[in-house]
Amino acid sequence: MQMMTRRGMDWLSEAADLPERCREVWADDPRRPYALTTGRVFDVVVLEQRVGVETFDQLERHSMPLGPVMADWATRQIGFFLPIGSRDRFARTLSVESADPPAYRYLATGSVVVVPGPMPLTGDRYTWLRAPMVRLDSAPTRALAVAAMLVAADELVKRAERYSAELAGRTGSGTGVGQ
Repeated sequence: MQMMTRRGMDWLSEAADLPERCREVWADDPRRPYALTTGRVFDVVVLEQRVGVETFDQLERHSMPLGPVMADWATRQIGFFLPIGSRDRFARTLSVESADPPAYRYLATGSVVVVPGPMPLTGDRYTWLRAPMVRLDSAPTRALAVAAMLVAADELVKRAERYSAELAGRTGSGTGVGQ
């Protein structure tokens, strides 16, 4: 889990209806989540937790372009922050990478996302997997990397689930490993 820098907090709070109020809330309680409007300074791609965590892990492992990433552990969802206006680029990349793209929600203008406070603790509902450190740049590679790795991570998770089910079927019939 990560904590936000002052510059990251200033940038993120710009998405609030009242940025000063957002900063005041976080100054009083740095663990407190806050609802921010998407489409002003960032968009968010929301993924199911298993695929989202794997996507995050692969992007980090391969040092690919990656912005802030948050987790909502109660709803089991992971949110990837992208530059505003990345929806079409993201969708195009998904369609190129897969004939059957994985499920996701794209939050842009008119949507709201609840973000972790600047200093969440282990066990908090909302946490940062990668906290905002600076203003998110508008580089198109971030949306491309997240889309491409989402497809790869989804396939990896599906294969692991198939293997697990096959293994359970073999061990349940008495012909599994160690028999």
